[in-house]
Amino acid sequence: MNDCSTCVVRNRAICASLGTGELKLLAQLGSKQNIKRGDTLMWEGDSSPVVANIITGVLKLSVNLQDGREQIVSVMYGSDFIGRPFGKHSPYSVTAMTDAELCVFTRSSFDNFLLEYPDLQNKLLRRTLDELDRARDWMTLLGKKSANERIATLLIELSERLNMNGCDPTTPYLDRFELPMDRQQIADILGLTIETVSRQLTRIKQEGIIDLPDRRAVIIKDRNRLKSIAEVA
Repeated sequence: MNDCSTCVVRNRAICASLGTGELKLLAQLGSKQNIKRGDTLMWEGDSSPVVANIITGVLKLSVNLQDGREQIVSVMYGSDFIGRPFGKHSPYSVTAMTDAELCVFTRSSFDNFLLEYPDLQNKLLRRTLDELDRARDWMTLLGKKSANERIATLLIELSERLNMNGCDPTTPYLDRFELPMDRQQIADILGLTIETVSRQLTRIKQEGIIDLPDRRAVIIKDRNRLKSIAEVA
């Protein structure tokens, strides 16, 4: 694998805690992998032979319900870590929502590396706790927020998290971006119908808060009002 110092998520990924020598050792264990939109890296319930850092792109974690429907349980962005160290099976499927570049390790080699470097274990634990906090926030969104608030919250999150995919490091967010998911996937993520998603996006657009030049593009014209709707501090 190439020198980790050139990685665009070097300072945000879990390996940020490692020194130069340790990074060189880790780089020898990993490999770059490009996957296309729609490709699945891991399948729910199958053995989990790899773990990975997302360099660029957006992936979804999903589970299948008994009636065959898919439930998207999380959306992962650049610098996020996917997979279960020390776990034999994946509790969810991991599928690319956009073309993506990953830094992939075999789970066994990564597990052994973790045992030798406790700082990386601590970083992974903190990242796991952050993901738990995000999951709890999402439970609040799905349980308490209105459809309009859910849409606004997702747009704010996308504007901030997509900026980590190698975009301008001088600003914490993007005011223009491409949606990595379609209307049906937004509905699945937010627990809404596709009709409600389309209706609420149109409503926010008509209020002059956003613009929607096409089916994927979003322009945030009034971030403060959008954050007010989302109730984001």
